[in-house]
Amino acid sequence: MSTPLGLYQPGTSPLHRLSPGPKLVGLFLLAIAVLVTKGPWTGVGFVLLTIALAALGSLSPGSVLRALRPFLVVAVLLLAFNAWQNGWPRAVEVVADLTALILAATVLTATTAVNDLLDTIVRSLGPFRRLGVDPDRVGLTFSLMLRALPGTIELAAETRDAARARGLDRSIRARTIPLVLRVVARARDTGDALHARGVLD
Repeated sequence: MSTPLGLYQPGTSPLHRLSPGPKLVGLFLLAIAVLVTKGPWTGVGFVLLTIALAALGSLSPGSVLRALRPFLVVAVLLLAFNAWQNGWPRAVEVVADLTALILAATVLTATTAVNDLLDTIVRSLGPFRRLGVDPDRVGLTFSLMLRALPGTIELAAETRDAARARGLDRSIRARTIPLVLRVVARARDTGDALHARGVLD
């Protein structure tokens, strides 16, 4: 399996057979645990836990590494900055926590069909309509986010290749600024298209 983050990978693993609800709750609880616990070893533990979940979901090491590849530059920058400002233990904690959350999201999206995931989100938010929550709009937002992830990864690869062709593959600026501009332009185009169809009115 080589599908990137954000796309469903059909399978028969225990996580594939598990309904979306418990997986969403598990991701939510993991995010809370990551936020409230401190220490580098705890962060490393979360990474090991999500790696075990990826194995339980029959995700290949290659697909997991591909999901993490776009995060690599950010991880290096975060590691260096936090090590400089707060020391190595804090740097390891920050990067490990973010890595664990990315891996957990990868496992969720790879083992759950998008339509099933969105249906679960819309149904679970139904009782909150009286509070002004629009479940359909939340579901649409989540759907757009999931569909944007593979596109962003593709843009990152194209930007990296363009920088390499100009001999600037080691320049962070040459790789990040064009990527940010292209991602913003794509987001704006998507927003304009939705607005033209009256979706955001």
